[in-house]
Amino acid sequence: MRELVEVIAKALVDHPDEVEVTERKEGKNIIIELRVAPSDMGKVIGKQGRIAKSIRSVVKAASTRDNIRVDVDIIDK
Repeated sequence: MRELVEVIAKALVDHPDEVEVTERKEGKNIIIELRVAPSDMGKVIGKQGRIAKSIRSVVKAASTRDNIRVDVDIIDK
């Protein structure tokens, strides 16, 4: 899942070298943290959070196939 989020984020931003994706486990859940350059935050979140919601939907669909729960957090550096 980490790789999926990384590929999507790098395609959206102007500074793909500053994209950082970390994955940690909390019980039965996997938390994926996405960090991008401050100037790219708007591109990852989108108007009214539409792009962020779409990223979360794609990850949720991919994780459902593996019977796991994955949450995507977008974190400001």
